[in-house]
Formats: sequence, structure tokens, C-alpha cells
Amino acid sequence: MRVLGIESSCDETAAGIVVDGRRLEANVISSQVDVHTLYGGVVPEVASRLHIERIVPVVRAALSQAGVGWDKVDAIAVTNGPGLAGALIVGANFAKGLSATLGLPLIGVNHLAGHIYAGWLVEGIPDPGIEPGFPLLCLLVSGGHTDLAVMEGHGRFTLIGRTRDDAAGEAFDKGARILGLGYPGGPVIERAARVAPVAEPMPRAWLRESHDFSFSGVKTALLRRAQEMGINAGNLAGHVAGPQPDTTVVGALARGYQEAIVDVLIRKTVDAAEQFGVRGIMLGGGVAANRSLRDGMLRESPVPVIVPPPLLCTDNGAMIAACGSQLLALGLRSDWTLDVLPNLKLDYAIG
Repeated sequence: MRVLGIESSCDETAAGIVVDGRRLEANVISSQVDVHTLYGGVVPEVASRLHIERIVPVVRAALSQAGVGWDKVDAIAVTNGPGLAGALIVGANFAKGLSATLGLPLIGVNHLAGHIYAGWLVEGIPDPGIEPGFPLLCLLVSGGHTDLAVMEGHGRFTLIGRTRDDAAGEAFDKGARILGLGYPGGPVIERAARVAPVAEPMPRAWLRESHDFSFSGVKTALLRRAQEMGINAGNLAGHVAGPQPDTTVVGALARGYQEAIVDVLIRKTVDAAEQFGVRGIMLGGGVAANRSLRDGMLRESPVPVIVPPPLLCTDNGAMIAACGSQLLALGLRSDWTLDVLPNLKLDYAIG
């Protein structure tokens, strides 16, 4: 079963082709980061227009990369939520047109579940649903979401914790802006933290009676420390004349900020894994590309940890194809009435 997956929920126009839910044949991503960097974040209207321009060449490139024609594609999977409404509409309508024209099954995919199914595309490991097997604890960490969910089986998720304010990726973006490091925040903070000899201590919000997360407090603490140390983000960005802050100080703040976020993510996930008796931990989402998070989770977890390679952590079409393959096996089909759901959550059961 060869499935084409289409992803357009935010600022990546992507298409991937996966066979039998596990074998990756193509993964083409057209990122808009160079455009949105000019604004310090994603501009929804700009993202939608760029998706319209890029979706056809991206899908064609995926078919070329896989070395197949339309006659070898068995189904179309597409992200229909959550995400930016205008961006989602571009991908969903394109997929519906393909499905109707080619007479292929259409499957609407939850973008958050897609990130989890990127773990099924890791080379050299058994099927995670068999080894280590269900239930699995899923930590989804991205720019818009930070969720903990127990996955009881394919298409069956129970949300047990989520962020009460900023998502982890959003916290990195805002922290990078405070420090004048640029956009997107996760990679630039990680680079600055990697070379910093020391870390400036930062507070943690443990919310000990809950599996929820909160990152607004550490963001505010970073802002106040930066102000106390005379760091003006405008100076680093070149918008304000004045003395440049000591890069050692910026690095120490970045390292302490990253440690505070990663420490909470790891500790709360490990605690939940022990409490719910899961057989493994799945990481997904753009923040899962962070080396400190990946290494720390592998080191601290009492159960096997499955982490996709960094390219499959960020938004991509292959993860949508992988998820769509499993949903298709469950008998799920969509039709021309498939609608976009910008606020879709990772808390549902299919089949």
C-alpha cells in the first residue's frame, strides 16, 4: 500500500510517499523559514499564498524522488488539522482534488498524530506497535503544542497533559527574540547553549499534581535576567545603536533557558511513563530535534525511547503518509466533505 502524504499546516509545504506505513520512498519539504524570518515569526496570510505556489511542484518532486507515477499511488493522506486555517485549506483542497480526479481513497490526518507516526519511519528498528508495543507514551513538542498522550493502539490517543500557556517551541522562539538570536528560536538557542561554558540558573514550573506543562514563567525570568544584564535584543538584531552585549552572557542565559525547558520535559515524561506503566516513549515534533532533549530522554527513561531523525521531527509529508497508512488499515476514509479543523486535539479514538 503506497500512500502519498500532504502537509501544509504551518510554514512547510511538504509531500512524502510511504509504503505499508513504514518504508519511506520520498520526503520533499519546501520551507518558508527564510521568508518568515523577516517578520520574526510565521505570517498566516503569507504562508497560505506560498503554499499555493509550492504545493504542485512539491508533490511532483515527491513522485519523482520515489520513481513512481500516479498509477502506483494507492491513497492520498492530508493534514486537516490542527494548524493555520488558510494553510490547511490549501493542502486539503489539493488532496481532495487529487482524490476525486484519480479515484483514490482520501484520509484526513491529525497533524499531531502524524508527528507520532514519524517514529514508524525510523530505519533499523522493529514496528513500535509490536516492539516495544502498546501502550506507548507520546511526548509531542512543537512550536504550537506540548502534549503528553498515552497511545493505546493505532488511532487511539488519551491526552494526559498539555501546556497551560506557551508551547515549548513557542517558548524557544520568544526566548531567542529576547536574546536577539534570531528565528526560529530552537536551533539558535541550542547553538548558543552548546558553546556556553556555564548556564545561568533559571526556574522550573513543575506543576507537581499534574502532567501539564508551563513555560511562561521561565520566559519571564529570562526577560528579567536579560534586562538586568543590560541585554537589549535590538542591539544584537542591529536595530538599536549601542554597545553589543557580551556573547558569553548571552550564551549562559541561552544554556540556562534551554536546560530549564528540557529538564521539565524529561522529568515529567519519565514520571508519567512510570505512573501509566507504558512499554515505550515516542518523541515527536520540531523540538524533538533538540539534542539535549533527545540525549536526556534516552539517558533517563526506564523504557525504550523512539526518536525520529531530526528531518522527520519537523513538519513533513512522510509522517502524514505513515499515519494515513495505519488509518486506512483501520478502514478510515474521508470524502469531499473533509473540512479543516484548526483546533484539533490529540485526544480521540478511531476503530
